[in-house]
Amino acid sequence: MAFFKKALVSFVFLFNCLTFAVTELQVLPVQDGGRQKPFDSFARENLELVYGKTSFEGRPAYEVIFTWMLTPEAWAEKEIFQVSNLDVKKRLGLKEDGKRYKGQDLFGNPAFTDLMVELRDKRETKEKLTPYYQALQRLENQYFIFTEIAAGRMLKVLPMEGQEVWGSVAELPAEFQGLFAEITKSFISSIGTQVEGGSSADKAQALKTLDQAVLNFKKAAQEKSAGLYPTGSSFNIEVHFNEFHPFRWSAVFYGLSLLLYILVWVMTKPIMQTIAHGFLGVGFLLHTYGFAIRVYLTGHPPVTNMYETVVWVAFGAVVFAGILAYYMKNKFLMVGGAMVATLCMIVADNAPVILDDSIQPLEAVLRSNYWLTIHVLTITVSYSAFFLAMALGDIGLIYYLRGEKKFASEIKAIAQSVYRSMQIGLAFLIPGIILGGIWADYSWGRFWGWDPKETWALIAALGYLGVLHGRLVGLVRDFGMIAGGVATFSLVIMAWYGVNFVLGAGLHSYGFGAGGVEYVSAFVIAHFILIIYVALVRRERQKHQ
Repeated sequence: MAFFKKALVSFVFLFNCLTFAVTELQVLPVQDGGRQKPFDSFARENLELVYGKTSFEGRPAYEVIFTWMLTPEAWAEKEIFQVSNLDVKKRLGLKEDGKRYKGQDLFGNPAFTDLMVELRDKRETKEKLTPYYQALQRLENQYFIFTEIAAGRMLKVLPMEGQEVWGSVAELPAEFQGLFAEITKSFISSIGTQVEGGSSADKAQALKTLDQAVLNFKKAAQEKSAGLYPTGSSFNIEVHFNEFHPFRWSAVFYGLSLLLYILVWVMTKPIMQTIAHGFLGVGFLLHTYGFAIRVYLTGHPPVTNMYETVVWVAFGAVVFAGILAYYMKNKFLMVGGAMVATLCMIVADNAPVILDDSIQPLEAVLRSNYWLTIHVLTITVSYSAFFLAMALGDIGLIYYLRGEKKFASEIKAIAQSVYRSMQIGLAFLIPGIILGGIWADYSWGRFWGWDPKETWALIAALGYLGVLHGRLVGLVRDFGMIAGGVATFSLVIMAWYGVNFVLGAGLHSYGFGAGGVEYVSAFVIAHFILIIYVALVRRERQKHQ
């Protein structure tokens, strides 16, 4: 493990030297959300919550957030607050076709206070919040984040004597106020040089002065709080992770491989298949690299929230597709793997409000790498195989539309691949459920309690067992196998997403979230419509044979 960390640090250092210029302000240690993180991560997370993106008009998040403290009045007049819910817009009298609004139009609005009272009353009922109230809650968070950062109360930069909680900029002792003032002065000078179009030498000198001011602050903090103030290289690695975003690049290469696989499928060009394999391999290497960094930063397996499980499912789908393709010699397996990986990585990267990609401290019940590895990792990797089966089922249904007799060999190969994928999924899901029961007994004092998460995991397992047993006894043939691979994945979606984001109930409260119900519902409904349509078309064709 020590060798792995040293190798990763060395590689990131070399990579940064060749690509990104990381400033000292970006890696300034900050305490936020129960952990110590670089200022760059703090800035990105909060700008994304307020604005919906990690940059503003080409300016990086750390520059934007820092200026919130310097000129909050100017920022209140900019359209940076993202509001999407139509009902909230109507209540505030906002233009319904807008996406972002000025702070003074939101928080200076008399209706804002009424909405916050309404949200408070709804919380007191302890009912699950509807999308409308979720939108109000986000608006409340936006207001809190902006005002607290503007006042210097949210940016905690210095360990306080005898306290676990760090002190904010507004609470700095006198000797550190001067040091932070130098950072502010140098920052303003650096931004001014960039805005006024100074020479490259002037920009470099201004940035060097800013870096030195931050280093002086960090040195004083280390001397004052020896053992409490971080000194390692993990912050540089986290900033590198933020800047490079390996998961986004893996999505790009997965998408390119999928496009080429489809062209191979349509045009039968062998050279394209070789290139597609290459793109998929590059995407997988970037995916693995991203996981290596995230595991290094968190110290635990990457399956502790919905975002991480989506990324992990994509990873597992590519692995299973590759293994099955090697043994079964079925070209459609790689197409299915690329489909799942591309979809998962795009969703993970483009739904920050629903899938929070920030690194957060573990809930108490999850603080066991042993159980995270053998239970959660096992359960979620089963979803990879089931998702692969669904993607293959989609391809099979398309072949049924193109002609059942003409593509009989392809359909049979796809049905067999769906069957194998389901078998792999159950080989992980069933042990995962049993191991989850053992963990539940260890954590909560009972093996099984019909918790919604437990129940739906069992329902999913029984659903897949039913399809596999039907195949074994001859009740489920090729069409049933392919359609079953698509239909039964809805059970996985309920166990994976629905319990956490729709029901929002049970002991697995650490995984709860909100949003995206309409998209997931449309995804499921569209697949059932596809199954019904193909079944009807197939029935009509059989009548005329």
